[in-house]
Amino acid sequence: MERSLYENYVQILKEELVVAMGCTEPIAIAYASAKAREVLGEKPEKVIVKCSGNIIKNAKCVTVPNTNGLIGIDASAITGILAGDASKELEAISFVDPKYLDEIANLLKTDYCTVELLETPVRLHIIIEVYCGESSATVEIKQAHTNITKITKNNEILFEQEESEDRYLGVFVDRNILNVKDIYDFANNVNIDDVKYLLDSQIEKNLAIAKEGLKGTYGVGIGKVLLNSYNNDISIKIKAHAAAASEARMSGSPMPVVTNSGSGNQGMTVSVPLIVYAQEKEIEKEKLYRGLVLSNLLAIHQKTLIGRLSAFCGVVSAACASGAGITYLAGGTLKQIEDTISNTLANVSGIVCDGAKPACGAKIASSLDGALMAHRTSFSYE
Repeated sequence: MERSLYENYVQILKEELVVAMGCTEPIAIAYASAKAREVLGEKPEKVIVKCSGNIIKNAKCVTVPNTNGLIGIDASAITGILAGDASKELEAISFVDPKYLDEIANLLKTDYCTVELLETPVRLHIIIEVYCGESSATVEIKQAHTNITKITKNNEILFEQEESEDRYLGVFVDRNILNVKDIYDFANNVNIDDVKYLLDSQIEKNLAIAKEGLKGTYGVGIGKVLLNSYNNDISIKIKAHAAAASEARMSGSPMPVVTNSGSGNQGMTVSVPLIVYAQEKEIEKEKLYRGLVLSNLLAIHQKTLIGRLSAFCGVVSAACASGAGITYLAGGTLKQIEDTISNTLANVSGIVCDGAKPACGAKIASSLDGALMAHRTSFSYE
């Protein structure tokens, strides 16, 4: 692999394996809101949140972390306004001073914050407008959860970002350089030191929230149900851990996760199954690192044309990548990895996204079931 391509593959992993706390859509709203208050310079008297349909779909039913169980877009915005720290981006509300909790809850009962559907061709699009007396400020996010494209104060443009035609979504390295063979070659040959800190963070954080999901009370407890209802098979452990991680996060756990393609659910789905598989099979750490490189990049490759937000359930593509990663850890060839991809998508690609919520854990378990079946089938051909 030529050096420039290698460096772009490393950069893609750096751009996508991002730490986030809470479901990324409501956190993006909180981040933009915190930034809007920062620009305004005082507490707003009125807030208007304008969101694309996909943002609304993924933010309306998720518990906002550190708010005593508050749910929804307005709760995300008000928490960002009162207690957010914009410098922390997708961890903007990783700490919410308890003194604000009653005020947030009380403001939710008023017309302080209005939510509107934003008519836009951009799937990931947020505009926060804040007002105080004669003063106003706006913050606009497009294409990626932390990609602020415009800031205004009192109708004066303070910042505006120009779109770049040679970058994916105008923000990242062009993802069209990704393909399965090059991803496989890169996973085999990457200098682990170039990506180790990213993968160590993914292993630590995503496994930790999986364990929290299994011991805590979140959603309907899909992970616990799987472990208690079936035998001690490795497939059950894989599905249980990944599903439990999602339920904890969707139900408001403040524990951070490492995302993939702008999604915590996808970040957990591409990583937790490989981590559990490697532990159960006592696979060496370097092999796990390389499997995670493969899994992460395969998920990003699939999302390049699907889009970061869509009506297609993102955990399907993530589970597909995860199944391929497990095939890699099991010693599978490139052909077997390709078969795992094809057979997973032939089975579960019809799952639609009806919005982020604790039930995402069940979709993760179902998608991984298809991916694990495809993994096993890939070896039956030999």
